[in-house]
Amino acid sequence: MSNLLCQVSVAVAVTLAVSCVSTPQLTLAKSGFPAGIDMLHLAELPVTMTDQGGTLLLSDSPEMVEDDGIMYQDTVSGDIRLFFHHVNATRELKKIVVLLVNDSDTATDVIVNQYGLGGPGLDYLAIGKTAEMNYLNQAENELIEVPAKGTALLEPILNKTVVASDELVNGIYDFQSKIPVKVVIMMLPVDADPAIFAATASVLPNTNHRLRGTFPGRDRLLVPSQVYNPAQDGVMAITLADNKLDTYVSGIDATDGSKTLNYGNYGVMYKLFLPTAFEKNYAVYLNPRGGAYAGGMKVKYRHQEEYTIGTPADKLFFGTKKDNEVTHLGDYAGGQSLWLTFSPPGASSLPVKIVLTPAPATKKK
Repeated sequence: MSNLLCQVSVAVAVTLAVSCVSTPQLTLAKSGFPAGIDMLHLAELPVTMTDQGGTLLLSDSPEMVEDDGIMYQDTVSGDIRLFFHHVNATRELKKIVVLLVNDSDTATDVIVNQYGLGGPGLDYLAIGKTAEMNYLNQAENELIEVPAKGTALLEPILNKTVVASDELVNGIYDFQSKIPVKVVIMMLPVDADPAIFAATASVLPNTNHRLRGTFPGRDRLLVPSQVYNPAQDGVMAITLADNKLDTYVSGIDATDGSKTLNYGNYGVMYKLFLPTAFEKNYAVYLNPRGGAYAGGMKVKYRHQEEYTIGTPADKLFFGTKKDNEVTHLGDYAGGQSLWLTFSPPGASSLPVKIVLTPAPATKKK
C-alpha cells in the first residue's frame, strides 16, 4: 500500500525591521554545534500554535496487550489519522489488525493518503523510527472499498503478519471517509477472522498511562511570531511536546466517554515554518530532552527542495548520554522559505527542542 503526500500551502506575512548588529562570536565543537551552550536555559523563539486538519485516533493503551480483544475503537468520518502502538505481551503468536466497519446502508470508499508501518519486531526504537520515516516518504493514494453493512481491513498485510511474543507493531495512517466508519484496533489469534472476531470481542481495559482516545486536530501548525535573525539573536530554541510551552492535546476515550490527554502528542503532525532574516545563514538542530529518541524530519526548502532526514541520521537513536546531544538538520540561507514536518515517534521520549544557531562561515547552503 502506498499513498499521496498531501502538500499544504500556508501564506505567512512577516514585517521585518533589520538592525545592523555584529554577529555573536561562537566557539564550535567538532560537531559544528556551538560549544558550551546551556540547553536548559536557551532563549525561546515565540511561536503561535494552531491545531487543525481533522481527527486523531490514538491507540497505545494497553501498550502491552495481555489478552485478545479491542484496544480502541471509535466511529469517525472526514480526515482521520490513526496512530497505533501495541506489543503482544502474551506467550502466544498473535496478529494486530485494524478493521473498518460500515454500519450504514451505503457503501463507502476510504482513501488512504499517507501511511507508515513499522514492525513487528523487538527493537522498539527502530520500529518507531521506521514507521515515521515510511510515513514521511509516502507519495501515493490507496482506495479501500467498505461495503454497506460490511467490513474491510485498513492494512490487509497485517492480517497475514504474525506478531510473536514481546514484538511491537506501530502504524501511522491518514485516511478519509465521507460517511462514518468504525475503526477497530484489535489483537486476535493468528487464525481468527477479523470481522467475526470483532463482532463479539470486548474492549480491553485502559491502563494507568491512558494513551488512547479521539482528539480534534491531527496537525499542529507552528509559526514564530518574530523573525529569527542569526546575527542578532544568536542561539534560540523552540521547545515541543513538553506540556508547558507546547501543551498536550486533550480528547475523549470513546470506549467509556472519559476525558483523556495525549502525553507526548503521539500521532500529532507538527508543521513548523521558520521565517528568518536575509543577512546571515543559519543552522538547525534537534535536541532530545526526555531520553532516547529515534525519528525522522521532513524538510521543504525554498518551496521546491524536499527530503527526509533521520533524527539522528548517522545512528539509530540519541539522547541518552548528555543534555547537549544534537543532530544536524541542515544549514540554510537566511530569508528563504523553510518548513519542518515531524511527529513524536513511537517508543521515543519527549520533549524535544528545535535549536537555531548562526551557521559556521564555512558551511553555506
